[in-house]
Amino acid sequence: MCSPGRAPPGPAPAGDLPPEWETDDERMAFLFSAFKQSREVNSTEWDSKMAFWVGLVLARGRRRGAVRTCLRELQHSFERRGSLPLGLGTVLRELLRRGKLQRESDFMASVDSSWISWGVGVFILKPLKWTLSSVLGDSKIPEEEEVLIYVELLQEKAEEVYRLYQNSVLSSHPVVALSELRSLCASVCPDERTFYLLLLQLQKEKRVTILEQNGEKIVKFARGLHAKVSPMNDVDIGVYQLMQSEQLLSQKVESLSQEAEKCKEDARSACRAGKKQLALRCLKSKRRTERRIEELHSKLDAVQGILDRIYASQTDQMVFNAYQAGVGALKLSMRDVTVEKAENLVDQIQELCDTQDEVAQTLAGVGINGLAEMDTEELEKELDSLLQDSTKEPADLPPVPHKVLNPPISDAELEAELEKLSISHGDLAQKTPSASSEPKTALGLNL
Repeated sequence: MCSPGRAPPGPAPAGDLPPEWETDDERMAFLFSAFKQSREVNSTEWDSKMAFWVGLVLARGRRRGAVRTCLRELQHSFERRGSLPLGLGTVLRELLRRGKLQRESDFMASVDSSWISWGVGVFILKPLKWTLSSVLGDSKIPEEEEVLIYVELLQEKAEEVYRLYQNSVLSSHPVVALSELRSLCASVCPDERTFYLLLLQLQKEKRVTILEQNGEKIVKFARGLHAKVSPMNDVDIGVYQLMQSEQLLSQKVESLSQEAEKCKEDARSACRAGKKQLALRCLKSKRRTERRIEELHSKLDAVQGILDRIYASQTDQMVFNAYQAGVGALKLSMRDVTVEKAENLVDQIQELCDTQDEVAQTLAGVGINGLAEMDTEELEKELDSLLQDSTKEPADLPPVPHKVLNPPISDAELEAELEKLSISHGDLAQKTPSASSEPKTALGLNL
Protein backbone atom coordinates (compact mmCIF):
# COMPACT_ATOMS: atom_id res chain seq x y z
CA MET A 1 0.00 0.00 0.00
CA CYS A 2 1.24 3.45 -0.95
CA SER A 3 4.42 2.00 -2.41
CA PRO A 4 5.85 3.48 -5.60
CA GLY A 5 5.08 1.40 -8.64
CA ARG A 6 2.13 -0.39 -7.04
CA ALA A 7 -1.27 0.00 -8.68
CA PRO A 8 -3.66 2.17 -6.65
CA PRO A 9 -6.86 0.63 -5.30
CA GLY A 10 -10.14 1.00 -7.14
CA PRO A 11 -12.97 3.39 -6.27
CA ALA A 12 -14.78 2.99 -2.99
CA PRO A 13 -17.95 0.84 -3.01
CA ALA A 14 -21.23 2.67 -3.41
CA GLY A 15 -22.28 1.72 0.12
CA ASP A 16 -19.31 3.64 1.56
CA LEU A 17 -20.34 6.90 -0.15
CA PRO A 18 -23.01 9.46 0.88
CA PRO A 19 -26.37 9.55 -1.00
CA GLU A 20 -25.62 12.80 -2.85
CA TRP A 21 -22.56 11.20 -4.47
CA GLU A 22 -24.59 10.03 -7.48
CA THR A 23 -27.64 12.30 -7.32
CA ASP A 24 -26.48 15.87 -6.66
CA ASP A 25 -23.98 16.89 -9.35
CA GLU A 26 -23.96 20.54 -8.36
CA ARG A 27 -23.01 19.87 -4.75
CA MET A 28 -20.45 17.26 -5.72
CA ALA A 29 -18.86 19.74 -8.12
CA PHE A 30 -18.49 22.14 -5.21
CA LEU A 31 -17.07 19.44 -2.93
CA PHE A 32 -14.58 18.26 -5.57
CA SER A 33 -13.27 21.78 -6.13
CA ALA A 34 -10.13 23.03 -4.42
CA PHE A 35 -10.20 24.91 -1.13
CA LYS A 36 -9.72 28.65 -1.10
CA GLN A 37 -6.29 29.75 0.04
CA SER A 38 -7.79 31.41 3.11
CA ARG A 39 -10.71 30.22 5.20
CA GLU A 40 -11.66 33.83 5.90
CA VAL A 41 -12.94 34.27 2.33
CA ASN A 42 -16.02 32.14 3.05
CA SER A 43 -15.79 30.27 6.33
CA THR A 44 -19.21 28.61 5.91
CA GLU A 45 -18.36 26.93 2.62
CA TRP A 46 -14.88 26.05 3.88
CA ASP A 47 -16.22 24.37 7.04
CA SER A 48 -18.97 22.55 5.14
CA LYS A 49 -16.56 21.09 2.62
CA MET A 50 -13.99 20.23 5.30
CA ALA A 51 -16.57 18.44 7.48
CA PHE A 52 -17.73 16.38 4.48
CA TRP A 53 -14.28 15.11 3.54
CA VAL A 54 -13.00 14.66 7.10
CA GLY A 55 -15.91 12.38 7.95
CA LEU A 56 -15.55 10.47 4.68
CA VAL A 57 -11.80 9.89 5.05
CA LEU A 58 -12.04 8.72 8.67
CA ALA A 59 -15.05 6.50 8.00
CA ARG A 60 -13.33 4.83 5.06
CA GLY A 61 -10.26 4.01 7.13
CA ARG A 62 -12.38 2.48 9.89
CA ARG A 63 -14.46 0.39 7.47
CA ARG A 64 -11.38 -0.99 5.75
CA GLY A 65 -9.59 -1.62 9.04
CA ALA A 66 -6.25 -0.50 7.56
CA VAL A 67 -4.11 1.74 9.77
CA ARG A 68 -2.06 3.09 6.83
CA THR A 69 -3.10 5.24 3.88
CA CYS A 70 -1.76 7.96 1.58
CA LEU A 71 -3.03 10.83 -0.54
CA ARG A 72 -2.72 8.94 -3.81
CA GLU A 73 -4.77 6.00 -2.54
CA LEU A 74 -7.52 8.24 -1.19
CA GLN A 75 -7.72 10.24 -4.42
CA HIS A 76 -8.31 7.10 -6.48
CA SER A 77 -10.73 5.72 -3.88
CA PHE A 78 -12.89 8.85 -4.14
CA GLU A 79 -12.71 9.18 -7.92
CA ARG A 80 -16.08 10.20 -9.40
CA ARG A 81 -16.77 10.05 -13.13
CA GLY A 82 -13.12 10.53 -13.97
CA SER A 83 -12.65 13.45 -11.55
CA LEU A 84 -10.40 13.44 -8.47
CA PRO A 85 -11.07 15.59 -5.39
CA LEU A 86 -8.75 18.57 -5.67
CA GLY A 87 -8.90 19.62 -2.02
CA LEU A 88 -8.03 16.25 -0.49
CA GLY A 89 -4.48 17.33 0.32
CA THR A 90 -5.82 20.24 2.37
CA VAL A 91 -8.12 17.82 4.20
CA LEU A 92 -5.22 15.53 5.10
CA ARG A 93 -3.21 18.50 6.32
CA GLU A 94 -6.12 19.48 8.58
CA LEU A 95 -6.35 15.90 9.91
CA LEU A 96 -2.64 15.98 10.64
CA ARG A 97 -3.11 19.23 12.52
CA ARG A 98 -5.97 17.79 14.56
CA GLY A 99 -3.97 14.67 15.43
CA LYS A 100 -6.35 12.28 13.67
CA LEU A 101 -3.58 11.32 11.23
CA GLN A 102 0.16 11.11 11.70
CA ARG A 103 3.01 10.66 9.29
CA GLU A 104 4.47 7.18 9.55
CA SER A 105 8.00 8.58 9.62
CA ASP A 106 7.14 10.92 12.50
CA PHE A 107 5.50 8.10 14.43
CA MET A 108 8.51 5.82 14.07
CA ALA A 109 10.86 8.63 15.03
CA SER A 110 8.93 9.09 18.27
CA VAL A 111 9.60 5.48 19.31
CA ASP A 112 12.76 3.37 19.41
CA SER A 113 12.30 1.51 16.12
CA SER A 114 15.93 0.46 15.73
CA TRP A 115 14.97 -3.21 16.04
CA ILE A 116 13.15 -2.92 12.68
CA SER A 117 15.44 -3.31 9.69
CA TRP A 118 13.64 -0.64 7.64
CA GLY A 119 13.32 1.61 10.72
CA VAL A 120 17.05 2.13 11.38
CA GLY A 121 17.38 5.00 8.94
CA VAL A 122 14.23 6.62 10.22
CA PHE A 123 15.39 6.33 13.82
CA ILE A 124 18.74 7.97 13.03
CA LEU A 125 17.66 10.77 10.70
CA LYS A 126 14.18 11.76 11.85
CA PRO A 127 14.32 12.73 15.56
CA LEU A 128 15.27 16.37 14.96
CA LYS A 129 12.64 16.84 12.29
CA TRP A 130 10.00 15.11 14.41
CA THR A 131 10.83 17.30 17.41
CA LEU A 132 10.55 20.50 15.38
CA SER A 133 7.31 19.43 13.70
CA SER A 134 5.73 18.43 17.02
CA VAL A 135 6.67 21.77 18.60
CA LEU A 136 6.11 24.17 15.71
CA GLY A 137 3.41 22.23 13.87
CA ASP A 138 3.52 20.89 10.32
CA SER A 139 1.60 22.94 7.75
CA LYS A 140 2.91 21.04 4.75
CA ILE A 141 0.49 19.13 2.55
CA PRO A 142 1.59 15.46 2.47
CA GLU A 143 3.08 14.01 -0.68
CA GLU A 144 1.03 11.61 -2.78
CA GLU A 145 3.09 8.56 -1.72
CA GLU A 146 3.75 9.64 1.85
CA VAL A 147 2.37 7.07 4.28
CA LEU A 148 -0.07 8.35 6.89
CA ILE A 149 -1.44 6.53 9.95
CA TYR A 150 -4.91 6.61 11.43
CA VAL A 151 -3.99 7.35 15.05
CA GLU A 152 -7.15 6.12 16.80
CA LEU A 153 -7.38 2.99 14.67
CA LEU A 154 -3.74 2.18 15.39
CA GLN A 155 -4.37 2.46 19.14
CA GLU A 156 -7.46 0.24 18.95
CA LYS A 157 -5.70 -2.47 16.96
CA ALA A 158 -2.70 -2.35 19.30
CA GLU A 159 -5.08 -2.93 22.21
CA GLU A 160 -6.58 -5.85 20.29
CA VAL A 161 -3.13 -7.41 19.84
CA TYR A 162 -2.41 -7.02 23.54
CA ARG A 163 -5.67 -8.68 24.55
CA LEU A 164 -5.12 -11.43 22.01
CA TYR A 165 -1.80 -12.23 23.65
CA GLN A 166 -3.30 -12.08 27.17
CA ASN A 167 -5.97 -14.65 26.21
CA SER A 168 -3.55 -17.06 24.50
CA VAL A 169 -1.33 -19.82 25.86
CA LEU A 170 1.69 -17.61 25.18
CA SER A 171 0.72 -15.39 28.11
CA SER A 172 1.95 -18.08 30.52
CA HIS A 173 5.47 -16.93 29.64
CA PRO A 174 6.54 -13.29 30.01
CA VAL A 175 8.78 -13.49 26.95
CA VAL A 176 7.75 -14.69 23.51
CA ALA A 177 9.47 -14.95 20.13
CA LEU A 178 8.47 -12.32 17.58
CA SER A 179 7.74 -15.02 14.99
CA GLU A 180 5.29 -16.79 17.33
CA LEU A 181 3.55 -13.50 18.10
CA ARG A 182 3.29 -12.73 14.39
CA SER A 183 1.51 -16.05 13.79
CA LEU A 184 -0.85 -15.36 16.68
CA CYS A 185 -1.81 -11.92 15.33
CA ALA A 186 -2.26 -12.92 11.70
CA SER A 187 -6.01 -12.23 11.86
CA VAL A 188 -5.46 -8.67 13.15
CA CYS A 189 -2.42 -7.66 11.10
CA PRO A 190 -2.83 -8.17 7.35
CA ASP A 191 0.84 -7.48 6.62
CA GLU A 192 4.16 -7.40 8.40
CA ARG A 193 4.50 -3.61 8.29
CA THR A 194 1.19 -3.13 10.08
CA PHE A 195 2.24 -5.72 12.67
CA TYR A 196 5.42 -3.77 13.37
CA LEU A 197 3.46 -0.52 13.68
CA LEU A 198 1.15 -2.09 16.25
CA LEU A 199 4.16 -3.31 18.25
CA LEU A 200 5.65 0.17 18.10
CA GLN A 201 2.38 1.58 19.48
CA LEU A 202 2.48 -0.91 22.35
CA GLN A 203 6.11 -0.03 22.88
CA LYS A 204 5.18 3.65 22.97
CA GLU A 205 2.55 2.85 25.63
CA LYS A 206 5.26 0.98 27.62
CA ARG A 207 3.39 -2.31 27.45
CA VAL A 208 6.02 -4.22 25.46
CA THR A 209 9.75 -4.09 25.04
CA ILE A 210 11.63 -5.74 22.19
CA LEU A 211 15.19 -7.04 22.12
CA GLU A 212 17.22 -8.81 19.47
CA GLN A 213 19.12 -11.80 20.88
CA ASN A 214 21.43 -13.91 18.68
CA GLY A 215 19.72 -12.73 15.52
CA GLU A 216 16.21 -13.41 16.84
CA LYS A 217 13.81 -10.79 18.13
CA ILE A 218 12.04 -11.47 21.42
CA VAL A 219 9.13 -9.55 22.93
CA LYS A 220 8.38 -9.01 26.61
CA PHE A 221 4.85 -8.01 27.61
CA ALA A 222 3.68 -6.18 30.69
CA ARG A 223 1.88 -8.38 33.22
CA GLY A 224 -1.65 -7.01 33.57
CA LEU A 225 -3.83 -4.72 31.48
CA HIS A 226 -2.67 -1.47 33.09
CA ALA A 227 0.89 -2.43 34.10
CA LYS A 228 4.07 -1.02 32.62
CA VAL A 229 6.63 -3.38 31.20
CA SER A 230 9.97 -3.60 32.95
CA PRO A 231 13.22 -3.56 30.96
CA MET A 232 14.37 -6.92 29.68
CA ASN A 233 17.05 -8.38 31.98
CA ASP A 234 19.25 -11.47 32.17
CA VAL A 235 16.51 -13.45 33.89
CA ASP A 236 14.12 -12.83 31.00
CA ILE A 237 16.76 -13.85 28.48
CA GLY A 238 17.55 -16.97 30.51
CA VAL A 239 13.88 -17.90 30.68
CA TYR A 240 13.57 -17.44 26.95
CA GLN A 241 16.57 -19.66 26.32
CA LEU A 242 15.12 -22.35 28.59
CA MET A 243 11.84 -22.10 26.72
CA GLN A 244 13.66 -22.56 23.42
CA SER A 245 15.54 -25.55 24.84
CA GLU A 246 12.26 -27.07 26.03
CA GLN A 247 10.75 -26.60 22.58
CA LEU A 248 13.78 -28.13 20.83
CA LEU A 249 13.86 -31.11 23.21
CA SER A 250 10.15 -31.74 22.67
CA GLN A 251 10.61 -31.66 18.91
CA LYS A 252 13.60 -34.01 19.17
CA VAL A 253 11.66 -36.47 21.32
CA GLU A 254 8.83 -36.44 18.81
CA SER A 255 11.24 -37.09 15.94
CA LEU A 256 13.00 -39.95 17.76
CA SER A 257 9.67 -41.52 18.66
CA GLN A 258 8.76 -41.63 15.00
CA GLU A 259 12.20 -43.08 14.20
CA ALA A 260 11.80 -45.82 16.82
CA GLU A 261 8.40 -46.72 15.43
CA LYS A 262 9.89 -46.90 11.94
CA CYS A 263 12.66 -49.27 13.17
CA LYS A 264 10.02 -51.49 14.71
CA GLU A 265 8.10 -51.67 11.45
CA ASP A 266 11.30 -52.40 9.53
CA ALA A 267 12.16 -55.24 11.90
CA ARG A 268 8.70 -56.73 11.46
CA SER A 269 8.99 -56.51 7.68
CA ALA A 270 12.45 -58.12 7.75
CA CYS A 271 11.13 -61.02 9.86
CA ARG A 272 8.35 -61.62 7.38
CA ALA A 273 10.88 -61.62 4.55
CA GLY A 274 13.12 -64.08 6.42
CA LYS A 275 15.96 -61.58 6.86
CA LYS A 276 16.86 -62.31 10.44
CA GLN A 277 20.09 -60.27 10.60
CA LEU A 278 18.41 -57.21 9.18
CA ALA A 279 15.61 -57.57 11.70
CA LEU A 280 18.13 -57.78 14.55
CA ARG A 281 19.88 -54.61 13.37
CA CYS A 282 16.55 -52.81 13.22
CA LEU A 283 15.73 -53.91 16.76
CA LYS A 284 19.13 -52.76 18.02
CA SER A 285 18.60 -49.40 16.35
CA LYS A 286 15.17 -49.23 18.00
CA ARG A 287 16.69 -49.93 21.43
CA ARG A 288 19.33 -47.20 20.96
CA THR A 289 16.67 -44.75 19.88
CA GLU A 290 14.53 -45.55 22.91
CA ARG A 291 17.50 -44.99 25.23
CA ARG A 292 18.09 -41.59 23.62
CA ILE A 293 14.42 -40.79 24.08
CA GLU A 294 14.68 -41.65 27.80
CA GLU A 295 17.73 -39.41 28.16
CA LEU A 296 15.97 -36.57 26.40
CA HIS A 297 12.91 -37.05 28.60
CA SER A 298 15.04 -36.70 31.71
CA LYS A 299 16.63 -33.53 30.34
CA LEU A 300 13.23 -32.19 29.36
CA ASP A 301 11.92 -32.84 32.86
CA ALA A 302 14.90 -30.98 34.32
CA VAL A 303 14.31 -27.97 32.07
CA GLN A 304 10.60 -27.90 32.89
CA GLY A 305 11.43 -28.18 36.60
CA ILE A 306 13.75 -25.19 36.37
CA LEU A 307 11.08 -23.16 34.56
CA ASP A 308 8.50 -24.08 37.19
CA ARG A 309 10.86 -22.94 39.94
CA ILE A 310 11.52 -19.68 38.13
CA TYR A 311 7.80 -18.98 37.77
CA ALA A 312 7.25 -19.92 41.43
CA SER A 313 10.04 -17.56 42.50
CA GLN A 314 8.48 -14.77 40.47
CA THR A 315 5.16 -15.38 42.21
CA ASP A 316 6.90 -15.40 45.58
CA GLN A 317 8.60 -12.14 44.72
CA MET A 318 5.27 -10.60 43.78
CA VAL A 319 3.70 -11.73 47.07
CA PHE A 320 6.73 -10.46 49.00
CA ASN A 321 6.46 -7.07 47.33
CA ALA A 322 2.75 -6.95 48.19
CA TYR A 323 3.50 -7.76 51.83
CA GLN A 324 6.22 -5.15 51.92
CA ALA A 325 3.94 -2.51 50.47
CA GLY A 326 1.23 -3.45 52.97
CA VAL A 327 3.62 -3.15 55.92
CA GLY A 328 4.80 0.22 54.66
CA ALA A 329 1.25 1.48 54.30
CA LEU A 330 0.34 0.20 57.77
CA LYS A 331 3.36 1.89 59.31
CA LEU A 332 2.46 5.12 57.57
CA SER A 333 -1.15 5.00 58.77
CA MET A 334 -0.08 4.17 62.38
CA ARG A 335 2.71 6.71 62.44
CA ASP A 336 0.99 9.12 64.88
CA VAL A 337 -0.88 6.47 66.90
CA THR A 338 0.57 5.17 70.23
CA VAL A 339 -0.82 3.28 73.24
CA GLU A 340 -0.33 6.32 75.49
CA LYS A 341 -2.23 8.56 73.09
CA ALA A 342 -5.06 6.01 72.82
CA GLU A 343 -5.36 5.73 76.65
CA ASN A 344 -5.33 9.50 77.02
CA LEU A 345 -8.04 9.81 74.39
CA VAL A 346 -10.23 7.21 76.15
CA ASP A 347 -9.79 9.03 79.49
CA GLN A 348 -10.83 12.30 77.89
CA ILE A 349 -13.93 10.68 76.43
CA GLN A 350 -14.88 9.18 79.82
CA GLU A 351 -14.38 12.50 81.56
CA LEU A 352 -16.56 14.28 79.02
CA CYS A 353 -19.28 11.65 79.41
CA ASP A 354 -19.27 12.06 83.20
CA THR A 355 -19.50 15.81 82.85
CA GLN A 356 -22.41 15.46 80.46
CA ASP A 357 -24.26 13.17 82.93
CA GLU A 358 -23.76 15.67 85.77
CA VAL A 359 -25.05 18.53 83.63
CA ALA A 360 -28.11 16.47 82.64
CA GLN A 361 -28.89 15.62 86.27
CA THR A 362 -28.52 19.26 87.32
CA LEU A 363 -30.83 20.45 84.57
CA ALA A 364 -33.41 17.75 85.43
CA GLY A 365 -33.57 18.91 89.12
CA VAL A 366 -34.38 22.60 88.40
CA GLY A 367 -38.03 23.75 89.15
CA ILE A 368 -39.93 25.34 86.27
CA ASN A 369 -42.01 28.57 86.72
CA GLY A 370 -41.15 28.90 90.42
CA LEU A 371 -42.74 25.55 91.52
CA ALA A 372 -41.15 24.07 94.62
CA GLU A 373 -39.64 20.67 94.53
CA MET A 374 -42.09 18.06 95.72
CA ASP A 375 -41.44 15.85 98.75
CA THR A 376 -40.26 12.53 97.44
CA GLU A 377 -41.09 10.62 100.60
CA GLU A 378 -44.76 11.70 100.52
CA LEU A 379 -45.05 10.58 96.89
CA GLU A 380 -43.61 7.19 97.75
CA LYS A 381 -46.08 6.74 100.66
CA GLU A 382 -49.03 7.59 98.41
CA LEU A 383 -47.81 5.12 95.82
CA ASP A 384 -47.52 2.37 98.46
CA SER A 385 -51.08 2.99 99.64
CA LEU A 386 -52.38 2.70 96.09
CA LEU A 387 -50.56 -0.55 95.63
CA GLN A 388 -51.97 -1.98 98.88
CA ASP A 389 -55.55 -1.02 97.89
CA SER A 390 -55.15 -2.72 94.53
CA THR A 391 -54.02 -6.00 96.16
CA LYS A 392 -57.02 -6.35 98.57
CA GLU A 393 -59.61 -9.08 97.84
CA PRO A 394 -62.97 -7.89 96.46
CA ALA A 395 -66.17 -7.89 98.70
CA ASP A 396 -68.30 -11.07 98.99
CA LEU A 397 -71.10 -11.10 96.43
CA PRO A 398 -73.88 -13.67 95.85
CA PRO A 399 -73.14 -16.23 93.23
CA VAL A 400 -74.42 -15.69 89.76
CA PRO A 401 -77.44 -17.93 89.07
CA HIS A 402 -76.88 -20.57 86.47
CA LYS A 403 -80.58 -21.27 85.80
CA VAL A 404 -82.17 -19.63 82.80
CA LEU A 405 -84.89 -17.21 83.99
CA ASN A 406 -87.05 -17.22 80.89
CA PRO A 407 -86.53 -20.43 78.98
CA PRO A 408 -88.08 -20.61 75.53
CA ILE A 409 -91.60 -22.25 75.32
CA SER A 410 -92.48 -24.68 72.54
CA ASP A 411 -95.80 -24.87 70.65
CA ALA A 412 -96.80 -28.13 72.36
CA GLU A 413 -96.36 -26.58 75.78
CA LEU A 414 -98.46 -23.60 74.72
CA GLU A 415 -101.30 -25.87 73.48
CA ALA A 416 -101.20 -27.87 76.74
CA GLU A 417 -101.35 -24.70 78.78
CA LEU A 418 -104.29 -23.47 76.67
CA GLU A 419 -106.13 -26.73 77.17
CA LYS A 420 -105.69 -26.42 80.93
CA LEU A 421 -107.06 -22.91 80.81
CA SER A 422 -110.07 -24.06 78.78
CA ILE A 423 -110.87 -26.83 81.23
CA SER A 424 -110.52 -24.51 84.17
CA HIS A 425 -112.81 -21.98 82.51
CA GLY A 426 -115.50 -24.63 81.91
CA ASP A 427 -115.57 -25.58 85.54
CA LEU A 428 -115.88 -21.95 86.51
CA ALA A 429 -118.87 -21.50 84.15
CA GLN A 430 -120.78 -24.37 85.70
CA LYS A 431 -120.41 -22.92 89.17
CA THR A 432 -121.67 -19.40 88.16
CA PRO A 433 -124.35 -19.79 85.40
CA SER A 434 -125.61 -16.29 85.86
CA ALA A 435 -122.38 -14.75 84.81
CA SER A 436 -122.28 -12.81 81.59
CA SER A 437 -120.88 -14.36 78.36
CA GLU A 438 -118.69 -11.44 77.62
CA PRO A 439 -115.69 -12.94 79.31
CA LYS A 440 -116.06 -16.00 77.06
CA THR A 441 -116.16 -13.82 73.99
CA ALA A 442 -113.25 -11.84 75.23
CA LEU A 443 -111.34 -15.01 76.00
CA GLY A 444 -112.14 -16.39 72.57
CA LEU A 445 -110.95 -13.24 70.88
CA ASN A 446 -107.78 -13.30 72.88
CA LEU A 447 -107.15 -16.87 71.81
